[in-house]
Amino acid sequence: MDVPRLLEAASLLVPEESATENDVTVADVWQYLTQDEWEVALGLLEELGDVQPLPLRFWEALATAAEQMRMEKSAAWCHWRCYETRNGIIRADLTLRSPTEARRQTPISGAGVLRPMWNIGIRTPTGDPDLAIAILWVEFTPSLEPGGRASVRLAPLEPQRWQHLETGQVITMHEDRSVAGTAVVLQVQRPAATRMA
Repeated sequence: MDVPRLLEAASLLVPEESATENDVTVADVWQYLTQDEWEVALGLLEELGDVQPLPLRFWEALATAAEQMRMEKSAAWCHWRCYETRNGIIRADLTLRSPTEARRQTPISGAGVLRPMWNIGIRTPTGDPDLAIAILWVEFTPSLEPGGRASVRLAPLEPQRWQHLETGQVITMHEDRSVAGTAVVLQVQRPAATRMA
């Protein structure tokens, strides 16, 4: 399927009454589609995808369109949202340790590259922390400096191990045995079967 058809198919999955904080609606998307402004239409559809949960095929269509337009960051974001649609959303407020307190001396890439380990409160039979791995996406910024703080999204490699998380819970990030950062869980949204279609 070509880019315009993918974007048209995705736009048909957005309820007409949906609007972003800036009053962008699916009618605006259609206006850009008729003018062959596909990149703008894709960006608006991504924004509309944040207004309310949309089906997996919405994000799959956007990911494919972004790939065909060679928009790597948008494609990565849409694939991330596919993951969240299937497995749920985990957002947290992460503070990295400063370079004097931790081994990390360079910024973390924000676009879902790093796969750190997390102490999410699970213990081994001997009582030691049983760390779990989750990919990290830093929101609203391309990277996070050591000692910095940002909202992040987590994509666990084993989502079932994270089912016990609750808003307000404190979890720690590890890149080795030492603590690399501390996060407070902001949102835990379980996947809904109705959104899987």
